[in-house]
Amino acid sequence: MFPKRKNKKINGNSVFKAKVIIKRRKSILDPQGKAAEQGAKLLGFLNIDQVRINKEVEFFVNLSSKEEALKEVTEFSGKLLANPIMEDFEIQLEETDES
Repeated sequence: MFPKRKNKKINGNSVFKAKVIIKRRKSILDPQGKAAEQGAKLLGFLNIDQVRINKEVEFFVNLSSKEEALKEVTEFSGKLLANPIMEDFEIQLEETDES
């Protein structure tokens, strides 16, 4: 998905791969999930229930520590990627040779 990089550091910083999973809160109706669930039933998949459609966003962060990277990804996710009124998010962060 992403091209490989030769070295792990950019300007002395580590490279972290971030994955943010954005989920609609359980109390909020998920129209896409409901449509997928109804479609499953129409196609004969009678055991499919409570379908929820989530978003997943992947990107790289270049910072000197995992703590700084997590702080920046959390702020970015809360301000831009997720709607704080109706969505929650989870962050996965790992140091990588990719970027």
